[in-house]
Amino acid sequence: MSLVIALSGKHGVGKSTYASILSKKLGLRHVSAGVLFREIAKEMGVSLVELSRIAAEDFEIDRRIDERTKEEASKGCVVLEGRLVGWMAREYADLNIYLSAPDEVRFRRVAERDGLSYEEARRQTLNRERLERERYLKYYGIDVDDLSIYDVVLNTAKMPIDGNARVLVRLVEEYRSARR
Repeated sequence: MSLVIALSGKHGVGKSTYASILSKKLGLRHVSAGVLFREIAKEMGVSLVELSRIAAEDFEIDRRIDERTKEEASKGCVVLEGRLVGWMAREYADLNIYLSAPDEVRFRRVAERDGLSYEEARRQTLNRERLERERYLKYYGIDVDDLSIYDVVLNTAKMPIDGNARVLVRLVEEYRSARR
């Protein structure tokens, strides 16, 4: 059975962590929109916030990422993760999952991941998310805060990583079983 799982959410909720775990446990490919965005920032020699500013004026950056997301979703057997994958892969996604966490948890995770102070992670994350929200509304008419398209919402701060991973794997297994 070809399976497409889309994991979306704000920065610092664990999209990459859980996509990696799911892909390994379920034998699926893992495609990250965030990794591609970071690669573009590195190639251009700019920060993520600066690339978000550039992308606000240059639709080509988002278009490249979003077209690749759709292309990978159409191939099947994949776990996709990124801010917009729930919207971009919507027609292909078997399970569209939104991961959440309280802001203070997200900012702490971003600070630890990126080697920033809590305050700097907070400032950068809020600024980046504001720019993204404006951009997605402008280019796509998408309100990323509209969770109505998601099949499941999981607060990743409620349990440790292994507990959340078990819930997500079980969700996919139950879905597969129901589809047979």
